Amino acid sequence: MHRARTIMSFLLRAVIIGLAAAFLLVWWKPALLGAAPSRGAAAAPAAPRVSVGLRPASIPSFADAVARAAPAVVNIYTARVVTERTQTAPLDQLFGDYWPSYRQRVERSLGSGVIVDAAGTIITNQHVIAGADSIRVQLADGRIAEATIVGQDPDTDIAVLALSIGKLPIMPLGRSDTLRVGDIVLAIGNPYGLSQTVTQGIVSATGRGQLGLATFENFIQTDAAINLGNSGGALIDANGDLVGINTAVLNRTSGGPEGIGFAIPVNLVRGVMEQILAHGHVVRGWLGFMPQDLSPDQSAQLGISADGGVTVVNILVKSPAFEAGVRPGDLVTGLNGDPVKSAQDLVSRVAALKPGENVELEGRHGRQSYKLKLKVIERPTRQARPG
Repeated sequence: MHRARTIMSFLLRAVIIGLAAAFLLVWWKPALLGAAPSRGAAAAPAAPRVSVGLRPASIPSFADAVARAAPAVVNIYTARVVTERTQTAPLDQLFGDYWPSYRQRVERSLGSGVIVDAAGTIITNQHVIAGADSIRVQLADGRIAEATIVGQDPDTDIAVLALSIGKLPIMPLGRSDTLRVGDIVLAIGNPYGLSQTVTQGIVSATGRGQLGLATFENFIQTDAAINLGNSGGALIDANGDLVGINTAVLNRTSGGPEGIGFAIPVNLVRGVMEQILAHGHVVRGWLGFMPQDLSPDQSAQLGISADGGVTVVNILVKSPAFEAGVRPGDLVTGLNGDPVKSAQDLVSRVAALKPGENVELEGRHGRQSYKLKLKVIERPTRQARPG
């Protein structure tokens, strides 16, 4: 009997020890049971997978677009000699007449440009190369060469240069008339002389005008950063196609960014470039008078809406408009049967006409309405600004 109790006590201790060992083993490695965690217990998060050199598919990249377009964006460095009259010494003024002296200094500026064909045609802003005595172009691959001016159009702030340096990268031209507000765009240029730089934003607005930047304005507005030196550079879409030429930025603070930049649409650039290559300048229609938008007070006095016409503020004697009877102070309300909405609208529509075409101008002289037949002539070429 005593022996049986000893055996039972031994077995009981062995079972207890075995159960305790099994509990500790399962607690330490629960996966041995092959069961999911108990209900109510939080599952331990799985360790994240780390893929070196890979980016999650949810984060977009524009590297392919930049690689396609950036080689055709160039840095432009200009220099011009400025002659200045030196200040006279106080003693010179005491003795009356004296021989004035002058000194010369070299004024340098920087900008950007875009190569648009294999012949080496470069598009940039007119203000980038205005008055330049020398124009040096640096490609993205490091090559440097002198460029020559083919033609300038101050009315749109576009200039065409020619470069001869062997095989060249070419910027693919897109379409600006299909851009929508919210489309992603990238600005490529040479800001502050830092060499090629890319910034990203969206199309904030289209058809911006009346900014006082050029005679013919139809700007793309973007929040992609445009800084000093970006002028003349490329605004591309997410595919890497050129949609605009970066031109200006709105900055009404003391150097702080406003996030409002402007680019010339590529459709306008294409037309200006083709005319400069063909004629050396842009051929536009002209009637010989300067229109101006009506103020709210003027519209109220005339009893018309604010977009019901424009007033003639200046007219050139012997121009088609003057010879037809148009005079300063007249109200112009229509062109070829379509209403005139603004001065910019009228100027742009007349400029699109070919010299020699006949047009009908509708307006009012005082209270007397008229319809006049005029023949369009070529718009005088505005001289490029000296600097």
